[in-house]
Amino acid sequence: MILYNGLTLAYVGDAYYEMWVRQYCLNKGYTLVNDLHNLAVSYTNSKSQAIAAEHLINEFYTEDEQKIYKRGRNQTATHKPKNADVGTYNKSTGFEAVIGYLYLEKNWDRLEEILNFSVVMIEKNKEDTSNNP
Repeated sequence: MILYNGLTLAYVGDAYYEMWVRQYCLNKGYTLVNDLHNLAVSYTNSKSQAIAAEHLINEFYTEDEQKIYKRGRNQTATHKPKNADVGTYNKSTGFEAVIGYLYLEKNWDRLEEILNFSVVMIEKNKEDTSNNP
């Protein structure tokens, strides 16, 4: 594979993750567009991706995936994040870089494993947050 920079990998990863999450939401039985959109955003926003990234980096990523994550996380963006602090944005960019890398490598099994683990971590965080006002 061509050695893409972290932001290029994140660009591809963002697109794939968005489509995967939309399919995930449909599979959960949501059919109204507004409901689908709101649910999808709750998984794809920077904060949720950063939460998933924190669990993945500590528990789940292989050594190569950790390197890709750090390449994406440490890449200097050309703009300021709109809805997140820089640290959260950088973590989410690292997360997306790993997704993009696995997509380009056509490593479907690992990609599915990581994405399923990620939504479980995001949902767990939502539950923990709603139970602790």
